[in-house]
Order: sequence, then C-alpha cells, then structure tokens
Amino acid sequence: MTVQPRLREEARAIFEAGLQAADPMEAIHRHVKRRGDQLQVGEKTYDLSAYEKIYVIGGGKAGASMARAIEGLLKDRITAGFINVKYGHLADLEIVRLNEAGHPVPDEAGVRGAEKIVALADQAGEKDLVICLLSGGGSALLPLPIQGVTLEEKQAVTRLLLACGATINEINALRKHISRIKGGQLARIAMPATLVNLILSDVIGDPLDVIASGPTVPDESTFQDCWHILEKYQLTDRIPASILNHIRAGVSGQVPETPKPGDPAFAKTQNLIVGSNILAVKAAAQKAKALGYHTLILSSFIEGETREVAKVHAAIAKEILSSGHPIPRPACVISGGETTVTLKGKGLGGRNQEFVLAAALDIDNLKEVIVLSLGTDGTDGPTDAAGAIADGLTVKRAKALGLDPFKYLQENDAYHFFQPLQDLIITGPTHTNVMDLRIILVGA
Repeated sequence: MTVQPRLREEARAIFEAGLQAADPMEAIHRHVKRRGDQLQVGEKTYDLSAYEKIYVIGGGKAGASMARAIEGLLKDRITAGFINVKYGHLADLEIVRLNEAGHPVPDEAGVRGAEKIVALADQAGEKDLVICLLSGGGSALLPLPIQGVTLEEKQAVTRLLLACGATINEINALRKHISRIKGGQLARIAMPATLVNLILSDVIGDPLDVIASGPTVPDESTFQDCWHILEKYQLTDRIPASILNHIRAGVSGQVPETPKPGDPAFAKTQNLIVGSNILAVKAAAQKAKALGYHTLILSSFIEGETREVAKVHAAIAKEILSSGHPIPRPACVISGGETTVTLKGKGLGGRNQEFVLAAALDIDNLKEVIVLSLGTDGTDGPTDAAGAIADGLTVKRAKALGLDPFKYLQENDAYHFFQPLQDLIITGPTHTNVMDLRIILVGA
C-alpha cells in the first residue's frame, strides 16, 4: 500500500544524479590538472620542479576519494601524506595514509591523527608544497584541543551544541577557539611552505572560514562570538570550567585570537572550493527535467528547525495540487542545505529522517506526492541510514502497524518509525559530503 512505485523510483534516480555530481574525484579533476611539471589549481599554476617535497594532509568524510584523485595526479611526487577520515570511509591508496576516527563526536583516534597531520605540516619547509584536502566532517575529524582542555571536555561541548540545535557556523566558532589546528592555525603551522587547500563544502553559502572550521583560512569569528553563542543556548553553566575560563580569557584579551585577515600565515596559501551543494542540486534538477517533471530549485541555502522546514515543503506540494503554483504537475521541487534538530526525546534518527516524518504528517492522504530527504554522505545523524522516503499513504500504513507518527516525532525517533515500514534509505558510505538533498514529487 504505497503511492505509485514509479514515483519512488524516480525520486531515488533524481537523488542519485545529484550524488554523482558531488563525486570528490570528479570534483578535483574539474579544478586540478597536471601537464608535466605544471600543476594547474583553479586559476593558479605551480611549477612542481620548484618544490623539494610534497605533503598531502587533511580531514573529512570525502578524504579518501579526494586523496585518490591527488595520488592519480601526483603519485610520482608525493613525499608523504596523512588524512583523518570517518570510520569505514576508506579507499585503496598507495602513499597517503588514512586514519579512521570518530564523527560527529571526536575521539582519541582523531587526536592521534591530528597530531601526525600537524607534524607533517610543521616539517614542511620554504621549498615544499603542502596540499590539504578538506571535506564535510573535517571539524570533528581534526580534533586537537588547546592545552588544558581534554578530549572528553571537547566532546561534552560538541554534544551540548548538537543537542541544543546550534547551527554548524555556531558549533564551528566554538571549535575553532578551543583548537590548536582550526581557525587558520594549520596555515600558521605550515609556514613557510606553499599551502594549497582543496575543499568539498558541506556548509550553507560555502564560507571558507566555517568549512571544517577553516584550518587554512582567516577566522572571522571571535571569542566574543563564542561567548554570545554560549549565552544564546544557556550553556554558560553547563560547559566544562576549563573551556568556559578559556573563552572568558579570550574575551578579556588574555589569550591570543585566531589568525585574522592579513596575517602572514596566509601569504602563500590558496583555498579553492572544488564542490558544493548547489552542484548536486542542479544535477538533480537536470535529471528531474529529463524524466519529464516541471522542476523548481527552491534553494541550496535551506536551514532552520527540521520540522518547520518540512511544513513549508509540504505546503508547496499542497499548493501545486490545489492551484498548479509555483509549477504545474508533474512537479519536482528540490532543495539543499542543512537543517537542525532540537532534541527533546530519546529516540534514534537524524535531520533527514525527521524531515520526512514531519512532512508525512502534512501530506497524509494526498495522492501522487512523494517526499525524500537524504544526506549526501550516506549517514543521517547517528544512524546507518542516509534518510527516508514517504508518501500520502505513509501515515495510514504506519497506523495499521500500530505506529503513532506523532509519538515518534515527539521522541525524535524517526528511525524506528520508518524501519518497520521499510522506508529507510541505506546507501552506505558515499565518500562525499555536500549537505542534504530534499526532493518533493507531485505526480501527474
């Protein structure tokens, strides 16, 4: 008992098209090319014969695929490499070493890997080239707390920020100011080497200082910003004292700020975004048009509380059914970005699954409507699912199984709601990460 299987299949095909466009290897090959000793990176050219050693470092869920692309281009010249990746996000490499570590909560394996990455960057000299590969998850996968702060204390802050619904920008501002590597500090460590940073963005608007907490770019955030974030979410009496005291010391000028624009650390640094959410959104839209849908790209900047965003998307589906606006049927509405979930229950799920559950309640009994939301990294929250899919009969099917959708939504337990319905979508690691894709289909 579901809406036409064809609509479900086409929704999946549209997502797959977006995912392919975010492939890290293809992204790097679009922007990095080699001709003999000439390495073209975006609009800049580097003479490889001028460098004695080449090091490859980095962190993120797409690190393995990005490193594979760089090895294909520079395997004969790479001296050594080390990259932190999420557990299970691996690839066969010949030179660059991959270190599996925890995400979204950092662990000791991540700290050990970050120390080795810093050691490689630190030994690079004036005649060396350092290539840094950053992608989504880089913040958690490059944990190197400041002196006096333990990993456990940093983990506690990360959990608090995730649970209270803080945005990725807010979370990263705190991360940068309790780290020895983030907020431009990796660039400072790599001096005086030439540093090329290739970035697969998982942040709305692609702000360089926020992606992976900006280890190679000037930091626009300040200790004062961090203090305001703690006050905003009422965390000043909940975070570890060592971190609270450090932020206070920074606000009062007793602790140096992270490097800002104009710092000499960035004199020989190039930062280049090679892939982002809008590429995936556009490719998905192209596939939808090829399948015969009138297509609307809503935005790649979607953020906010997941349930509220779901209501807006469901409302658009209702308008299409009612008036044919903003586009006629058959219609496909696509959005990207990354929403947040304020945890109130003790269930299991992620922002994509919760989005689909909330939308399912609003499209109940609507014929010919499909809602799909997936994380491009293949992991939605702390689950093995990338997301979920629902239609106008999902709520009815659930109630027939004795499942109360309102209760599961209140408990943030979308995973266990969709599991018996067999509507979880499990892709496994995709080796990329450009935030989320949401697809609304309204059939003819």
